[in-house]
Amino acid sequence: MASLIAACVVSNLRPDAGTVGITAIDKRPAIGAVKVGRLGLYADVQADRKNHGGADKAVYAYAQEDADFWSAELGRDLPPGWFGENLRVSGLDVTNARVGERWKIGATVEIEVTMPRSPCATFARWVGGADQRGWVKRFGAEGRLGAYLRVIRTGPVCAGDEIELLSAPADAPTILEVFRA
Repeated sequence: MASLIAACVVSNLRPDAGTVGITAIDKRPAIGAVKVGRLGLYADVQADRKNHGGADKAVYAYAQEDADFWSAELGRDLPPGWFGENLRVSGLDVTNARVGERWKIGATVEIEVTMPRSPCATFARWVGGADQRGWVKRFGAEGRLGAYLRVIRTGPVCAGDEIELLSAPADAPTILEVFRA
């Protein structure tokens, strides 16, 4: 059974060397239920709205199974929110999710897979240290990207909620296929 491990929102806006000057990548698990609106989770923010947010990138999901891979690779714990994700999920193959695939989370929230995350320099700076060098290429080459989602039906989500795959268009490309194209 697929489930929501954590719903994450911005913890702190941090100074960043990028063009925006700040980043909202520092996400942490919310306590209790979080309302999901058309443009994402309440209490969350995107500092770089040119590249993040909006209806087609309202929510970013990352799989625990992929986080476990990177935890072993980097030799450190990577808690929910570390990838800048809003939803840390388990039991879903997010990398092979198809564009247009729909998930139901909890009793009401329905979301639709739209596109892969493209790793960026802000993400590399967030990783930091020796791991930062070559991070964007390394992360992309591994193909464990996570997916952006559009909100179809709003409502609350909470850690532990079941995630149900509602539909997946058989002829649509996967997140990884879109990224590699």
